[in-house]
Amino acid sequence: MSRVPLGALVAAAGISSAGVMTTLIAIPWFVLQSTGSGTKTGLVTAAEVLGLMVAALLGGPIVDRVGTRRASVCADLLTTVTVLLIPLAVSTTGLGLPGLIALSFVMGVSRGPADTAKQVLLAGVAELGGIRMSRGASAVEAAMRTGRMVGGPAAGALIALIGPIPVLFVDAGALLLSAALVFTLIPTAAGPPRSTSDGYLKELREGLGYVKRDAVLRALVGMLMLTNSLDFGLIGVLYPAYGDQVLHSTALVGAMITAVAAGGLLGSALYGWIGHRFSRRSAVLAAVAIEGAPRFALLALKPTPVVLLAGLVVAGIGAGALNPILLPVVYERVPEAVRGRVLSLLVGGVLAVMPLGSLAAGLLLDGIGLVGALAIFGGVYLIATSFPAVFRVWRGLDDPAPVGNERLVGGVR
Repeated sequence: MSRVPLGALVAAAGISSAGVMTTLIAIPWFVLQSTGSGTKTGLVTAAEVLGLMVAALLGGPIVDRVGTRRASVCADLLTTVTVLLIPLAVSTTGLGLPGLIALSFVMGVSRGPADTAKQVLLAGVAELGGIRMSRGASAVEAAMRTGRMVGGPAAGALIALIGPIPVLFVDAGALLLSAALVFTLIPTAAGPPRSTSDGYLKELREGLGYVKRDAVLRALVGMLMLTNSLDFGLIGVLYPAYGDQVLHSTALVGAMITAVAAGGLLGSALYGWIGHRFSRRSAVLAAVAIEGAPRFALLALKPTPVVLLAGLVVAGIGAGALNPILLPVVYERVPEAVRGRVLSLLVGGVLAVMPLGSLAAGLLLDGIGLVGALAIFGGVYLIATSFPAVFRVWRGLDDPAPVGNERLVGGVR
């Protein structure tokens, strides 16, 4: 057994997460500074998510055919080129809003297959290392939270020092390093065998069929569609606006993201350590109660920075536990041979409504102001996170793996 591939995947996840965070802060800040419009900022952030959605909905069979390791590396390299085109265009011909929207969309299209491929690789590298799947997922989640915790304040400080556009070189470097780690340290055998099925559309229908037949997966996606869209609107539009209107500081916006990431790091570590002792449904209910609507109420109250950051750390604890709870459910319920296309479709379903969250945040910000937007987002979030308590289907989180897919992912209990 070797834990080097798992370590490489964990490192790649953390490094790429730090890079993505710099872009997530830098581009909206650039648009806000250039135009002063929340709606235009929402359009740019929504474009990348739309690209991610297209890649997720249509790219699963491609990942299965190309191979997960190769797909991850090639997609990271393509994203690097796209990211570098933004500062190149700004410094030469100039870059207007339509061009930035187009490049953000392409960036999302190229990031999608890389994210899907790394998720599929997780099961294989956990098994190679003899690690329980929940602990492998917790390690990756902790690395991503660490990346955000580092990337957030670094982006804020760098934007204040050199401006938002040069910060994109950090993301490009992170993507190159991530690709190198996956290429050199993760064997091809960590991923499932490449698909030999004839017909792209046939493979797409097979993946969709698994999602349609599994009520638990549908329930999971339904809740995440709402919460992720609200989270994206919060981070991509309302956080920058909060920094501009309330905190008057890019550095404090980075600190807010760092606070959530720090709590998330603790939450993922705690679940990886003791989470297997509790039912998954109970763990989900506890996590969403901590990380959900209270965040929006806290922001709307405009507390002092110290109170704000402390509250966001607490909220992050719940957020950090969610992926380690839910990812093993997906791996257990979906056979290895179709995991790439099913995971891709699940992510695509979640991403499908995320642009609406970004656009809604921009429209509400311009229409009723920051506090009103936070209040509406918090109310919808509260409704969405009540689903696991209200609907019986969520009890299926603790059911055994479906017949035909009983093999324990990760190889260790």
